[in-house]
Amino acid sequence: MTAAGNPALAITAGRPKEGGRRFSLDWLGTVPFLAYVAVFLFLPTLIIVAGAFVSADGGVTLGNFSAVTRSFVVRAALNSMLISLVTAVIGAALGAILTYAIALGSPNSVLRRMVTSACGVLAQFGGVTLAFAFLATIGPAGFVYVMLKDHGIDFYGNGYWIYDIRGLEVVYLYFQIPLMVLVFLPAVDGIKPQWREATESLGGNSWHYWRYVAGPLLFPAFLGGTLLLFANSFSAFATANALINQGGIILPQQISNYVSSETGGADAGVAQALAVLMIVIVTLVTVVYSLLQRRTSRWLQ
Repeated sequence: MTAAGNPALAITAGRPKEGGRRFSLDWLGTVPFLAYVAVFLFLPTLIIVAGAFVSADGGVTLGNFSAVTRSFVVRAALNSMLISLVTAVIGAALGAILTYAIALGSPNSVLRRMVTSACGVLAQFGGVTLAFAFLATIGPAGFVYVMLKDHGIDFYGNGYWIYDIRGLEVVYLYFQIPLMVLVFLPAVDGIKPQWREATESLGGNSWHYWRYVAGPLLFPAFLGGTLLLFANSFSAFATANALINQGGIILPQQISNYVSSETGGADAGVAQALAVLMIVIVTLVTVVYSLLQRRTSRWLQ
């Protein structure tokens, strides 16, 4: 009897054989994304890593990494870490406060949607445009500075700090705080009101709630957001280069100087070696951030 004449045989014929595996084509949807990542992320990284071990005459060498010990490179690396640490801590703290204020309102309110949309735009706002905006606003000839100075308020004093590390820290906070809001908001939304009610029913107050319930739950997400801000600031280049284009006070500027030097000091191998150093630091920070996010996602789910 054929399968067409027997419904039971037709059903059995449509099933995979015992012990066989059904080949899924769901992964085909990720092919464009994987191709994009491979071409624009992994391939450049491999080229940089390989080039860091190639000398000027084409041989294999470790001499390119000797530039890491040069005084001006060490100073630039320390400046990058200092700027990243300061902006990450301050940005995370202010961003967490703003996030909590947003979470207190209605999740469907117009104000919340406006704030989160603005954060999404401002977190990606940078480069020459951001540097120009700050110079036009609070720069030595900016309209805010001139207006305040006419009223006896001179926040520059004896030096224009906007052109040094302090200026970069102020400018970086412009996109660090909105980024923290976007990263930290899902964790704050995951805090259930019933947990505070349970704390109060057991005789606890707000201190006990934040010390023993909400604080420990939010701390991994807060620390992860801080690490993400550190990596975001550490790898920033365009804004700093547009604001301070002399001296190379941060590590990305030193890499740029080695790529194209006006004084004949260009060395592609050294530039790639310094880039490898940055890649290692950002990768370590990103891995720790991913682990913290995984821990946070356990109780969010």
